[in-house]
This record gives sequence, C-alpha cells and structure tokens, in this order.
Amino acid sequence: MTVALILTILLVLAIAGYVVGRQRAVASAQGNIRVLHSLPNYYGWHGAIMAAVPALLILAVWLIAQPLVVERQLVSYFPSETVESDAARTLIMSDVRRVAEGLDVAVSRGALTEDQARDIRTEFGSVRDRLASVGVALGSEVSPQVLQAAQRSRELNTSGALWRTVLTLAAAFAGLAYAIKVTDKDFRARNRVEQVVLALLMAASTIAILTTIGIVFSMLSESMRFFTMYPWQDFFFNLTWSPNFRGNSELGLAPLLWGTLYISAVSMIVAVPMGLFTAVYLAEYASPAVRAVVKPLIEVIAGIPTVVFGLFALVTVGPFLRDWFAQPLGLGNSGSSVMTAGIVIGILNIPFISSLADDIINAVPQSMRDGSYGLGATKSETIRQVILPAALPGIVGAILLAASRAIGETMIVTMGAGASARLDLNPFEAMTTITVKIVSQLTGDGEFNSPETLVAFALGMTLFVITLGLNVFALFIVRKYREQYE
Repeated sequence: MTVALILTILLVLAIAGYVVGRQRAVASAQGNIRVLHSLPNYYGWHGAIMAAVPALLILAVWLIAQPLVVERQLVSYFPSETVESDAARTLIMSDVRRVAEGLDVAVSRGALTEDQARDIRTEFGSVRDRLASVGVALGSEVSPQVLQAAQRSRELNTSGALWRTVLTLAAAFAGLAYAIKVTDKDFRARNRVEQVVLALLMAASTIAILTTIGIVFSMLSESMRFFTMYPWQDFFFNLTWSPNFRGNSELGLAPLLWGTLYISAVSMIVAVPMGLFTAVYLAEYASPAVRAVVKPLIEVIAGIPTVVFGLFALVTVGPFLRDWFAQPLGLGNSGSSVMTAGIVIGILNIPFISSLADDIINAVPQSMRDGSYGLGATKSETIRQVILPAALPGIVGAILLAASRAIGETMIVTMGAGASARLDLNPFEAMTTITVKIVSQLTGDGEFNSPETLVAFALGMTLFVITLGLNVFALFIVRKYREQYE
C-alpha cells in the first residue's frame, strides 16, 4: 500500500473520529450540551487526533528509519576490502537504488513479472538492455553484486511497506477505538486536546533546535576532518588562496574573509542610509496615497531573483563604474569589482531595511509623538530624538538581517565581483567571498575526502561563526535600548 493511500485512509478515519466523538458526547449528555465538560467540538477533535496523530508518528518514524536499515543490510554485499573509499561506496549504493527502481518500473509496466524481477541474473543477458527496452536508462552494465543488492533492496522495501501499513493502520484503529471508549459527558476533552496541541508546538520548536544542532554538528565534524589533513595555522593565517586538486594547495582564509567583509561593508553603506531614509519618509512624511504606491514598488525589489541582479551588475553597473570612475582615476580596467557587487547587493537589501524599519517606526506609540510635539519639538526633532531611539532595537535587527544576507550572497558576487581571492584596498579591483569559494570547491569531480573539497566546510563554519557574532551583538543592542525606552 502506497503512502498516499495510507494518508487517505488516515484522513477518512480522522473525519470519522471527529463525527463519532462529537455525536457520542452529545448522546451521553442526552442532548443537553450544558452538562458536558467541554464543547462538543473538543470531543470531535479528540477522536480525530487519536485516530490520526499516533499513526502519523509511526508512519513518519518508519519512513525515516527504513532507508537507513535497508542500506545497512546492503552494505554486506560490498565488503570494505573490495571498495576503494567511502566515495566509491556511495556511488555503488546509488547504482543499487537506480537498478532497484528500474526493476520496479519494469514490473509496473508489465515487462517483467515479479518472479522474473526477483530471479533475473546477469549470466542470462544484459540487465541494462532489458531495462532499457522499457525506458529505464542505466549508465553502465550492471554487475552481479549490484543486481543482487538491488533485488535484496526490493525484498526489504516490500516487506517494510507491508509492516508499515499494518502498524500504521493498527495504530489508527486502536486510537479511534480508545477515543470512542473514553468519550462521555465527564471526559475532559478540552484538556486532552490542548495537551496534544502543546506537545505539537513543543515538537515543532524541538525540530527547529535539532535542525540547528545538526547543521552545526555536520559542519564541525567535516571541518575537524579538514584540519586533520591541513594545518589550521595555515588556514587561518596564510595570506594566499591557491587551491590545487592535484595537491600542494595554499588554502588561506584571509583573502576570502577580506573580500566578504569588504563587499558587505560597501553594500551596507549603500543599503542602510537609503533604507532608513525611505522608511522614515514612508512612516512620517508620505501621505496615505503616496505610501500605497511607493511601498509596494520598493518591495518589488525583494522579489527579483538574485541572478537578475547579477546580470544587472555584469551588464550595467560594472561597465558604468569602469568607464566613469575606475579608468579615469587609474584604479582599474575591469567591470568586476568590489564596488560593483557591493552597490548591487546594497540595492537588493534596501527593501529589507525599509520595510522592516517602516513597520517598526509605525509601532512606536503615538503618545510619544504627541508628548514631543507638546513640548515644542518640531517634526524632525521628534523623529531624531524620540521615534528613532525608541525604534532602535528593531532597526538594528533589520540592519543585521540585511548584513547577513549580504555576507551570504553568492550569485551577485560571482557575476559582479569576479572570483579573484586577493588582499587589496582598491574597491575597483575584482575580489571574491567565502560563499563563492564554498560553491567552487564543492563542484567538479574532485575527491570528496581531499582537503581541497573539505575546506568548504571549514569556510562554512567560519561564516557561521561570523553570523553568530552578528546575532549576539544585535541581541546586546536590543536588550540595552529596550530597557531604556520601554
């Protein structure tokens, strides 16, 4: 039974649980709902929850665990002495999954019976040709070990799907029966439903926390592997970035970190004043008619894909800066530069700062404005000395959100700033950032266990620490000024 069919059955059982639970509660009260402990809908929701939630939890755990268990069973077909590396084992397992899926397609299309798919052997002809005849393309001929592993994978997945269906539906019917049994006029259905909702909210927050922990752990573990292959002193203090997948690489962080901070600083110099001035105008000076037109037009910028901004930097901003500033001043001849990427990223971040700051300024109580006007302050003095200080925590948050986006931007930097890792103060020279090099180091046919590939995780961990520092600083500013102005 497919997962979609199981979910459909669970939906039907949940609806039945809602209807039966509600009707049973009303019947136990003999039609007088005033004697019920909870509203009738709570009894219905209790029946729906008991019919669906336990079964869905079992289904989710099974779907996560089954592929892991199956793959562990298949590893025995490929002993460690026959596999060159972990990367080679990963490729072999992908071939196994592809062959297993091809056999499933062949059976579903009637080209093979279930018995033929289970008993097919490479000794009796080309498996690749037989699967190709039904439209399943394989890159290379299938080895006997891969075929045997694929057939075993199908057996395990079939038996797993059967047990998955049995356990999930058994849990659903058991939960529905329990809900019907305990439902009467004195049952505290509201309390039970609220407990379940609270548990779901806690589970959602736990998943978010565990996701963050998983990201940090994966980055940290791979970074530690990198530092076992490459000296950490050279990574943090070497001033040269010169990767070579043949070996003898110089993987110094300094040029990439300098380019990241330089481009981000230029972008914030562009975005922060324009974003804040725009927010102040829209919140304090613009009429409702002007605001209704201008704010949506500014926010359209946030919906433009970054690759379009990259093309804008490549075709328009870069040549303009080169022809009108860099060449006349003798500062460079390239359209790819720190200024090009920084200005375009700054334009990209204007709607983030302006929209958030606008909402924050509007949230400042009107009584603070009225009190300032009552003391004789002008509008501009009120904005400078009352409104902006009161809104400062939120404005700092908006600025740091834009800074994080600037630090993590990749496409605009690739197309507007180039890929040259260097230490230079000239803003009209091509440079690059950490994110661009993360992408470049993880693309291509390089060995995944090599320092030149694993350095991407060390770069990512460095970027994580930088953004974490920004968030801690923002939290400090918010707490300090919130106590002062609340």
